[in-house]
Amino acid sequence: MEQILQLYARPYDSLQPVICFDERPCFLIGDKVEPLALQSGQVRKEHYGYDKLGSCALLAAIEPLTGKRCARVYPQRTKKQFSCFCQALAAAYPEASKLHLVLDNLNTHNASAFYESLPAEEALALANRFEFHYTPKAASWLNMIEIEFSALARLCLKRRMPTIQLLEQEIMAIINERHEKRLKIHWQFTLDAARGKLNRHYRKVNSDNQKYQIT
Repeated sequence: MEQILQLYARPYDSLQPVICFDERPCFLIGDKVEPLALQSGQVRKEHYGYDKLGSCALLAAIEPLTGKRCARVYPQRTKKQFSCFCQALAAAYPEASKLHLVLDNLNTHNASAFYESLPAEEALALANRFEFHYTPKAASWLNMIEIEFSALARLCLKRRMPTIQLLEQEIMAIINERHEKRLKIHWQFTLDAARGKLNRHYRKVNSDNQKYQIT
């Protein structure tokens, strides 16, 4: 946690951007009964019954300090999709010497995905573009991409969409709009705040950490 908070506190560096990445499943939902036509001044009404039509995976990343975004929708979540996404991310930052990627410990989120999807020479070149920073277990809140996912859920993902094509169209329209507007994330949880607010956990590790306790 402290390493990631320290990473977030770095001044902006275009050669070593800090990027937050994660993926989430998206379920394809269809209507059993056509919704009632939308009428002026009334909310849209739909039947409670629905059809489950499968799922897909949304992979997305955001650079909090610039508002730059990248997203892809895939039929499934495997190492190949992670590798393809990282290739797209690396291509979006051609001048960067190292991309600092904040992500969780999912079994596909490592450089082995590159080697299983690409020839060794290309895999090594791609791996050298990244430095992975893993969030602690059960600490997804520490990854700023979750803020973006929350916005997407409100704007789009809570609606019923029956096909991956429609879902991708809706998601990418919102992502592209937010990307063009360069909507940034202003992270407020600092290293000092962590040591104070989570002090009881610090004290379990070392009693000397009591000096950081908020009084």
